[in-house]
Amino acid sequence: MIEIIQVNISGEDKPGLTTALTGILAKYDAFILDIGQANIHQSLTLGILFKTTTEKSGFIMKDLLFEASALGVQIRFTPISIDAYNAWVSRQGKGRYIVTLLGRQITADEISQVASVAAAHGFNIDAIKRMTGRVPLEADATSKSCIELSLRGHVDESHRLAFQKDLMAHRNSGLDISFQKDDIYRRSRRLICFDMDSTLIGTECIDELAACAGVGEQVAAITAQAMRGEIDFTESFRRRVALLKGLSVDVMEKIARDMPYNEGLERMMTVLKRVGYKTAILSGGFTYFGNMLKQKFGFDYVYANELELENGYLTGRYLGDVVDGKRKAELLRLLCQFEGINIAQSVAVGDGANDLPMLGTAGLGIAYHAKPKVKENTEQNLTTVGLDGILYFLGLKDSQIE
Repeated sequence: MIEIIQVNISGEDKPGLTTALTGILAKYDAFILDIGQANIHQSLTLGILFKTTTEKSGFIMKDLLFEASALGVQIRFTPISIDAYNAWVSRQGKGRYIVTLLGRQITADEISQVASVAAAHGFNIDAIKRMTGRVPLEADATSKSCIELSLRGHVDESHRLAFQKDLMAHRNSGLDISFQKDDIYRRSRRLICFDMDSTLIGTECIDELAACAGVGEQVAAITAQAMRGEIDFTESFRRRVALLKGLSVDVMEKIARDMPYNEGLERMMTVLKRVGYKTAILSGGFTYFGNMLKQKFGFDYVYANELELENGYLTGRYLGDVVDGKRKAELLRLLCQFEGINIAQSVAVGDGANDLPMLGTAGLGIAYHAKPKVKENTEQNLTTVGLDGILYFLGLKDSQIE
């Protein structure tokens, strides 16, 4: 007669423990149906679900009990009925989802609230893992803490939106929450496209140019309107560029040298290149500054606006079509075609209203320290840490990338 037994082992982690316990199961030809292990601060929790026969089960449990005693760990046996096992198997077809909690530090209350929302919507938490390195006792301005929850449950589109809305209600100024479907595309992202101004760098280059030209207030007012989506981007761009007429290219060079890079840019780019991502800058700003970033950080592509120069001075005109929101989304699609990847394997990151078409087109759209309108219209928001926080949304752990 078939017996199904669940074994739970806990205690101090030590080399050879798993080998010894599974060796006993092998000795009696037991069949392992499921196995999982977790380590927290040198403390081991190991679970094994195995199938055997009634004739052998007693010998297996006796040997496991003696071995556990010799190893100094606790062991517990739980019989599982065939009906209970079959019911568990039937639940394996449910959808898998990932909830990522990210901030400078994460409190027990925040985890409790997210877990409560998941339970209320019928999700079961299959696994919890820490994505960041060891958490310091005192968080500071550069600390990062990230926890990933693996959920399972049946979700249609209306249910998914309701769950995400409830999750976001628990987001605060110190916590970002990401909710993604855990499918093959999440595990195989290949292209990531960035806005430049206020995303990769902590300034709007056109405002810097305008300040040097003495037209800062006029250009800043037009920029703010455009980024809030209040006026057409192309028209606002034309008006702003016209105000820069007569500015020397030497000014552009100085601004490029002094560009403030946003937190985490260098680490993010180092890791993305190491794991094989293609990276692109799709910017409503200027190619002059985008190419500087490409040279310094190794971006693969730069698409931005080209300012017209005559004798080393800006003419107040631009060359070619304006890279506006619609064009950014088109470029994202074209890059996917050129690289031979599914659009679901792409990621887009931006902060302004003209980034929304790109964010909505990509398989994963992330609003980075974004304007209110952008936050309201994107599912993934990163506001608490620097650009390298994107790595955790992609499922990368510190232990893997350092």
